[in-house]
Amino acid sequence: MARQSGRHFSGPRLSPEQAARQGRISQLAIARLGAREAIAFLNGNDEKLGGRPLDLAIESIEGLRAAEQRLDEWAEA
Repeated sequence: MARQSGRHFSGPRLSPEQAARQGRISQLAIARLGAREAIAFLNGNDEKLGGRPLDLAIESIEGLRAAEQRLDEWAEA
């Protein structure tokens, strides 16, 4: 019996639409803020948004738009 090596992800998979939104907000954040600050922005709890920008962007197109708008505000600060 052959053994499989590597990591196995057992969590929920993203739909193609969710993955596209995740990629879009991630790329925008990195382009605007640089990698280190983008990670802080995407994964930090944002009181104005009521959650993590990355989670909200993945959840819906409205969440993506709200995260994009907040990204603009974050980048200008």
